[in-house]
Amino acid sequence: MNHTSTNPVAGEVIHRLQQLRQAMQNQHIAACIVPSADPHLSEYLPPRWQGRRWLSGFTGSVGTLIVTDKTAGLWADGRYWSQAEAELAGSGIALMKIASGASLDHIDWLADNIAPGQTVAIDGAVLGLATARQLQQALSARGVLLRTDCDLLDEVWTDRPSLPTPPVFEHAAPYAVTTRAAKLQTLRKAMAELDVDQHFISTLDDIAYLFNLRGADVNYNPAFVAHALIGKDRATLFVADNKVTDALAAILAQDGVVLAPYASAAAALAALPASSALLIDPRRVTFGLRQAVPATVRVVEAINPTTFAKSRKNVQEAGHIRATMEQDGAALCEFFAWFEAAMAAGEAITELTVDTRLTAARARRPGYVCPSFGTIAGFNANGAMPHYQATPQSHASIAGDGLLLIDSGGQYLGGTTDITRVTAVGQVSAAQQRDFTLVLKAMIALSSAHFPRGTRSPMLDAIARAPIWAAGIDYGHGTGHGVGYFMNVHEGPQTISPSAMPEPHTAMEEGMVTSVEPGIYRPGKWGVRIENLVLNVPAGQTEFGQFLHFETLTLCPIDTRCIERSLLRSDEIDWLNGYHETVRARLSPHVDGAALAWLELRTRAI
Repeated sequence: MNHTSTNPVAGEVIHRLQQLRQAMQNQHIAACIVPSADPHLSEYLPPRWQGRRWLSGFTGSVGTLIVTDKTAGLWADGRYWSQAEAELAGSGIALMKIASGASLDHIDWLADNIAPGQTVAIDGAVLGLATARQLQQALSARGVLLRTDCDLLDEVWTDRPSLPTPPVFEHAAPYAVTTRAAKLQTLRKAMAELDVDQHFISTLDDIAYLFNLRGADVNYNPAFVAHALIGKDRATLFVADNKVTDALAAILAQDGVVLAPYASAAAALAALPASSALLIDPRRVTFGLRQAVPATVRVVEAINPTTFAKSRKNVQEAGHIRATMEQDGAALCEFFAWFEAAMAAGEAITELTVDTRLTAARARRPGYVCPSFGTIAGFNANGAMPHYQATPQSHASIAGDGLLLIDSGGQYLGGTTDITRVTAVGQVSAAQQRDFTLVLKAMIALSSAHFPRGTRSPMLDAIARAPIWAAGIDYGHGTGHGVGYFMNVHEGPQTISPSAMPEPHTAMEEGMVTSVEPGIYRPGKWGVRIENLVLNVPAGQTEFGQFLHFETLTLCPIDTRCIERSLLRSDEIDWLNGYHETVRARLSPHVDGAALAWLELRTRAI
């Protein structure tokens, strides 16, 4: 049974849009763009920059809102369509369906619908430089003006949250394997190779990695709001007052790191000497900050060197990740043992209960800090929405027959986890077993792959899809994303997705951690996704070069009750039995009682 309610915020949204339109009219603005973005182009936004959510009522993590004097539209991809339709109901905002989060359809819409001579406004402080260039090109071709110097939200959002205040803390040994000084030295070497003497970084995960610092400014990602300017001898960290203690500031100073007010980053760029050469990443810096750089400064555009460095986990970091996976797997054993016993006893369990109990199981594990993203627990039809989120107002009770999809993860001092499992509830139908087995075949196919070092990661996507395509089925999301080390659960530069361009920077290298998560979704019925994290490890060298393969990191049984065994080849059965043997051996020392009994039961060979 679904517990739902009508849209409670539609009236507030209508009022807020009226206020925004008045502000637009006062400044002769024909259209206002409100992206899902902050000055760091983050995935998860601190409350201060959740303006699109505040203005529209849509709570999804990705989407672009455009408001004109008479219309309003929200551009969102297929992961969010069902959610957006429900959350936008009655607000007057139309859902504009796009193929992927990287789509630029909203720019085309503006070019087609705003008259020559009119003005489109967006806050340049949260507008990515690469996107700004595309926007300027499209609008100027139609004679439409672009304003980036005003933040209309500030005028209408009277109780707008201030900057986040949690303290910054050090990611210390033994988990921080490489010292801050060594990371700065490596970065400066990369700067020298690019012939620059200054490097500006805005992305929070790059900054946290480089300085071996962490924070709690952003939900799920242990990052803190800051910018950084790296010179030949000194690095400046632009961070809000009182977030770094005097003791930590003194430690940073020993490595040549000085603190400056968060709001002074643009002024520091403006003050760069005319003879400077500055490295920026156009995909990871905002238009507003790029505008601050004097025209006399030579600017080099390239991917942040730290993006590559943090994606390649070293041997010691990989060891910590393996240990973390054992703790995370043990927590999952405890959860699933409780869940199956509670279901058998007839306890009332909802999707919200799943999140509460699973988070509590992880919290009992050493090194646990927080979830790595919002838990997705979707029963039957809700599992067919890849980014479904149960809420107190709308969630399902888990009862009867079907499939429960659980996608969850944790942040630990020694690594970041992300796992999806589908478990049987009551009787599983033959159709459900077929879908589950096809997804399992897809996951095994990619998990077993060998490929040349340097293979561009998007090219691997078809390996996972092939068994699903063979059945005339497809799924609408990527197959894998990079994962950080006690850092962002979504990390570049690698991504296994058909919508990603196979550019040189997406090359697969040793030490990268990536998810493998194919799926099948039947709208209104059920969804299946099976996800493990894998590590790129050497697979030997031949006359054709160096090869890599995947070491599966995630340790948790795959529910064999959902499998149609006749669809699996003997090598696939061998893979699954071998995986379960490893899971049992690695997790047994960390569990006892009911959790151990559950582990032994669910890892039996098929």
